[in-house]
Amino acid sequence: MSGRYSFAIPIIVGCAQFMHQFDGSVIATALPSMAVTLHDDPLRLNLAISCYLLALAVFVPISGWMASRFGAKRVFAMAILIFTISSVLCGISQSLFELVIARTLQGMGGAMMTPVGRLIVVKTAPRADLVKAINYITIPGALAPILGPSVGGFIVTYFSWPWIFFLNVPIGLAGVLLVHRYIPEVHEDEVPPLDLRGFLLAGIALAAMVFGFESIGRELLPAPLVIALLTTGATCAALYVYHARRIANPIIDLGLMRFPAFAASITGGSLFYMGAGAVIFLLAVLLQVGFGLSAFQAGLMTLAIAFGSAVSRFVIRPMLQYIGFKHILILNACVTGAYLITCGLFRLTTPYVLIIGVLFLGGLSRSIQYTTLTALSYADVPQNLMSHATSFSALVSQFAQSFGVGLTALVVNFSMEASGHSSLAAADLMPGFWTIGAASLLSMIQFSRLHAQAGADMRGHDGAGGEE
Repeated sequence: MSGRYSFAIPIIVGCAQFMHQFDGSVIATALPSMAVTLHDDPLRLNLAISCYLLALAVFVPISGWMASRFGAKRVFAMAILIFTISSVLCGISQSLFELVIARTLQGMGGAMMTPVGRLIVVKTAPRADLVKAINYITIPGALAPILGPSVGGFIVTYFSWPWIFFLNVPIGLAGVLLVHRYIPEVHEDEVPPLDLRGFLLAGIALAAMVFGFESIGRELLPAPLVIALLTTGATCAALYVYHARRIANPIIDLGLMRFPAFAASITGGSLFYMGAGAVIFLLAVLLQVGFGLSAFQAGLMTLAIAFGSAVSRFVIRPMLQYIGFKHILILNACVTGAYLITCGLFRLTTPYVLIIGVLFLGGLSRSIQYTTLTALSYADVPQNLMSHATSFSALVSQFAQSFGVGLTALVVNFSMEASGHSSLAAADLMPGFWTIGAASLLSMIQFSRLHAQAGADMRGHDGAGGEE
């Protein structure tokens, strides 16, 4: 069974996720150039990023139900097609209004691609090959935010910003053809009716909180409006929890938390994802504002993270075979936390060789943790609940990353006020790195509660070696 599995499936899914993640990160580099072309203020163009994130937050929860109702293969192909068409619309936009509409449509496609793609991989891969298959889809997703700034800077400098979006066209069209050629149909025999009330409550809660967290510390919105957004989101989230406990098939199945491995991947994973999203933001500011590098130079520096991520592909399987999920997660949480805290110690006098070495190690640990957490989240979930699990995991990852960026921006602002700086200095970023580093270290508490044999059937052998 294992030998007959086609790894073309996770490779196709991984390429789609790379396109989605890359596009989401590269646009930040292009905003100044886009503002000139569209005759608008760069700050107002942040709406293009915010609307994309809002669309992700709203439509990720419904992705699992749609995959079950209409078939995962069909929904995945349609998501790629929507993303591709909306990319063209982004590239030909002539105003901020047109760009925002196109980016919202793009976010809808992206919201379906990640969880539905993962569902296809989880449903088709044999248990012994699942970690290897997930490696193919997590590494591209981890590389995209790192490559985005340097590639975006190159495109904007030597070409023009629409090509950031037009690059998606050949990839997307090839993806649709490959999906029809290689990916089998995956669907459920029985599909419950759509939980419309839960969808509305969850959508409002997630959209309000994601937008609120993204606005914290950036002075994009007045403080009272940010507080109102977060309050609205928290209220709707509480109402959703009450609603979900009273019906049989909620849109987000909170009952999945009864599975220990899944619960650990959500609780401990949230603390990791906070840092994974925020560190890219902090490093970009540190290297460009603190050290005076150009966007392109800073992007080249962070390529060390990408190399670390690429190397992780060759070490994660042997690590799992010898020490298992539990010990990898604990050890790697410690390494990731130390890496994030060390980044806060970088100074202008720090040798670039040392910075590159630390970033390489950070990329290695980051990618190992991504793959291990993703695989663990499916270790004890029954097959009939996989669609719920994939959307739940994607939702938590997106939410935690948004919260991490907002939290670190707020911490950095407090640091500036405490130090009396009128403009951002490299030292003001230290508490931000230390905050997310501490969060990663705290995740060890959750992972220490895992059973020693958690995920043993996905390690590629009998699971006996290296366990307690």
